[in-house]
Amino acid sequence: MTAFAPDSLVLNRKLPLWYQVSQSLRASILGRLPQAPLRLPTEDRLAAHYGVSVLTMRQALKELETEGLISRHRRRGTFIEPSARRGAPVRLLGSVDAIVAQQSGEPTTVLGHGPAPVPAALTEHFPDLTDVVAFRRLRCDEQSGEPTNWAENFVRPELADRFDLADLERWPMTKVLRDVAGVRISRITDTVEARLADPQTARLLEVPLLSPILHYTGVTYDEGGRVVDVVLIHYRGDRFSFSVTLEAP
Repeated sequence: MTAFAPDSLVLNRKLPLWYQVSQSLRASILGRLPQAPLRLPTEDRLAAHYGVSVLTMRQALKELETEGLISRHRRRGTFIEPSARRGAPVRLLGSVDAIVAQQSGEPTTVLGHGPAPVPAALTEHFPDLTDVVAFRRLRCDEQSGEPTNWAENFVRPELADRFDLADLERWPMTKVLRDVAGVRISRITDTVEARLADPQTARLLEVPLLSPILHYTGVTYDEGGRVVDVVLIHYRGDRFSFSVTLEAP
């Protein structure tokens, strides 16, 4: 049986290797083509592919098994769950690759885009601008078609000119800015808070008005310290949780 082929990964030695591997493999699984094999390579081959120890690979696979994305069977191997639910935890741990992995894998529809005044709440991030380019996107569960989150990105106009809507239907904005627009990203500041669904969010996510949601704000900086993008993501509260991993020194 042909095994599933995961994407490659450049490891950051400042972050837990098991976490980076699990997030990269997670993105590969969620972004796989429908006809892709369900069986994963052996632990030894996966460890060699990512350049980590077998112990690290086992820890990464355990994370994906806990999420319900894979199942492991003694002597048979490890398999992707065809009906795996896409509502995984929102996890914050400091690498751009981790953010890209977190946002990958769900079908995305661009709801609208165009020039817009800098929102009053974001003026501190764009002190030199009066207008940005706004993008609104809706992500849905690949299996059920159920909305899971919707996002509003506010991007510097000169950068928005470097990519098109097809890019945003295929990849997260972070990847588009880095790999298509050529932005050298230095850091992303994340904030997550609990809110109640307003009329627009309730309509888009198909949830009752004032139901709980997770509201995520991500501020992306280039290597010169300039804000290039601010994203507001509204997650369904019944599909997502929030988790932070702290490594002891």
